[in-house]
Amino acid sequence: YPLFLLTLIHDGQGIDEPLSETGFKQAAAAGIFLKDVKFTHVFSSDLTRTKQTVHGILEKSKFCKDMTVKYDSRLRERKYGVAEGRPLSELRAMAKAAGEECPAFTPPGGETLDQLKRRGKDFFEFLCQLILKEAGQNEQFSQEAPSSCLESSLAEIFPLGKNCASTFNSDSGTPGLAASVLVVSHGAYIRSLLDYFLTDLKCSFPATLSRSELTSVSPNTGMTVFILNFEKGGKGRPTAQCVCVNLQGHLAGVNKTP
Repeated sequence: YPLFLLTLIHDGQGIDEPLSETGFKQAAAAGIFLKDVKFTHVFSSDLTRTKQTVHGILEKSKFCKDMTVKYDSRLRERKYGVAEGRPLSELRAMAKAAGEECPAFTPPGGETLDQLKRRGKDFFEFLCQLILKEAGQNEQFSQEAPSSCLESSLAEIFPLGKNCASTFNSDSGTPGLAASVLVVSHGAYIRSLLDYFLTDLKCSFPATLSRSELTSVSPNTGMTVFILNFEKGGKGRPTAQCVCVNLQGHLAGVNKTP
């Protein structure tokens, strides 16, 4: 069944505050990096900083400037209860006092990792059903479809050519991309979603990726890319292949504030 590519972009943690000056620069850098990519869908957390991040990305785009962004509360950062808005050092101190370690520790009134994972799974399954429904209704996803445009726009900046050449080989008879999805969310949320892909979907990750890289929180506007493939009819879970995790080369020229 047609594949779709999911690009996750991480934005900062904490309470619902706007981006800092550095945050706006990072969003612009991500937008410049992705300017030639053709997205078919854009989703974002409905918190202020993610709204500003996705706007900063799309305003640089050659193809997606006027695309409608779907804001979804299921993409919000993990709830930290009484620790909301406090420095990470205080959260770690609270965990230590409770005889636990971060990120497994749940502050009073906070969201457990299992609850966060279920929220991520709920959004992901909704997204899969949406893409499958659209692909089933629209017969344009055929050999004559411009899906190759989606693939070529992605292959220019992501290592699709090396890792996924056989997947996108038109001679192989494999359908092209049915959708290219941009999702802008938050660090702990995306880390939880990575765990879901790893443990539940048995996702294939790059061999060079270490366990610590899989469990670390991405820098702001770090990019993680997955390719998902469904069996004909869309039954069962998709097979998932990770192209990259926490990609951050676009941030090399962004100055950080003290």
